[in-house]
Amino acid sequence: MSLAERPAGPRVTELVSGVRERLGAAIFHRVAGPQGPAQRDRIHGTPGPRWFAPDSPIGRVHGDASMFVGGMRALMLQSLHPKAMTAVAEHSGYRGDMWGRLARTSTYLAVTTFGTAEHAEASIATIRRIHDRITGTMPDGTPYAASDPHLLAWVHVAEIDSFLRAHQLYGAAPLDQAGRDEYVAQTAKVARRLGVLDPPHTEAALAATLESYRPELAGSEHARDAIDFLLRDPPLPRAARPAYAALALAAVATMPQWTREPLGLPDRPAVDRTAGRASGAVMTRAIRWAMTPGRASAQEKAALRDSA
Repeated sequence: MSLAERPAGPRVTELVSGVRERLGAAIFHRVAGPQGPAQRDRIHGTPGPRWFAPDSPIGRVHGDASMFVGGMRALMLQSLHPKAMTAVAEHSGYRGDMWGRLARTSTYLAVTTFGTAEHAEASIATIRRIHDRITGTMPDGTPYAASDPHLLAWVHVAEIDSFLRAHQLYGAAPLDQAGRDEYVAQTAKVARRLGVLDPPHTEAALAATLESYRPELAGSEHARDAIDFLLRDPPLPRAARPAYAALALAAVATMPQWTREPLGLPDRPAVDRTAGRASGAVMTRAIRWAMTPGRASAQEKAALRDSA
């Protein structure tokens, strides 16, 4: 047996395990916030009926490391609707509390995907109350409201399209066509409760709904300001910026070509196909490794079942 083939000694294994645990905890803290461990215990540890099985398509997508890329893509795509972006710019305070907003969003997704039905309903009720208070006026005098079903539908489809595309590229167990349709249908169950009147229930309907919004989309000043903040000036320590930049490169690589000019994104197809895809693959594998110590993830188990 060569040296390379010999199993690692207990000391090396212990060191690797420690690095993995610390890295996973740091990532989780950044995404879920200081209340993350308590929220995780509440979401997964509370007994009771749930809307979805953890190994169903929505659980597989929302529980995978590809969500780091999909979430960044969703923010960029959503910013193209002037009313949605104006509401975010005027009411969310994302510049002063980017990580707090991320923690609240990730908790909402976790509760509605993995939590009890009671907790999911309560979370949605809270979001709806917040939306009811968010109103304003566009520069041309047109009113906007975060509770507007049409605006909610745009936010929903931009988000779900982004999560699904990222998962198909970087997920541990990409979905087949039936799984993708089921994923869209499962997310529609949540969207309808949030106030979306007629959310799409298939991947094809999702694409058609996205396309129907194209005449309303534009690269506003608020949108380009948000892109600059998200991609070029995030509130991160210097040591974390290379990893974040790799995720950003992967997210930009998944954006449709028609979004590049309005948002001021680079239009480099060759870079997207090579460096962008490679960055996404490396980063999602690293995050998945760090956040699933000592056990196979639900996605990896599903992949093994599907390949059996």
